[in-house]
Amino acid sequence: MRLERELACQEVVELVTAYLEDSLSPEDRERFEEHLVFCDGCQNYLAQMRDTIAATGRVPPGALPAGLEERLLEAFRGWRAS
Repeated sequence: MRLERELACQEVVELVTAYLEDSLSPEDRERFEEHLVFCDGCQNYLAQMRDTIAATGRVPPGALPAGLEERLLEAFRGWRAS
């Protein structure tokens, strides 16, 4: 079955975290992976994200100083809105 709509590069960028955390629906995962087959730029972006995660690891809960987590979340929300 062919999906109704292909993902654009911007959508792949917005979904990459959910993809890496395996939290996309099967349909969205298929659309995501289909896009990667034809888009070298998004393949490279995904590889860079994987490398970044491997290099930096994960921040354990409670490891950030008080207020920093909220400031970071606000910064990302502002970036995403622009």
